[in-house]
Amino acid sequence: MFRVGELGQLKPEKIEEYCALHANPWPEVLKTITDCNLRNYSIFLHGDKVFAYYEYVGENFEADMAKMERDPITQEWWKHTKPCFQKFAIDPDSEFYHGMKQIFYHG
Repeated sequence: MFRVGELGQLKPEKIEEYCALHANPWPEVLKTITDCNLRNYSIFLHGDKVFAYYEYVGENFEADMAKMERDPITQEWWKHTKPCFQKFAIDPDSEFYHGMKQIFYHG
């Protein structure tokens, strides 16, 4: 198991839409998240910044992420969520979430 933290920046005019989508996520998307071995998935909001956290409990992260990317329902979900993001100054080559380095854990 390993933990993942990601940071993203929303377009100010899309914050409400992004929150509304996540207040009522599609059951098929939640099933795919589970089937791809992600647990304890949380998203936090501060202003226009979002922080996501999850734990990966599978054996092959790259294969599970590829499986998620191939899922047609998840692709449809992303058509709604990805336009909510703007490029983030810390990683101008990416438009969505940016990985973070874990520097502390106390279990």
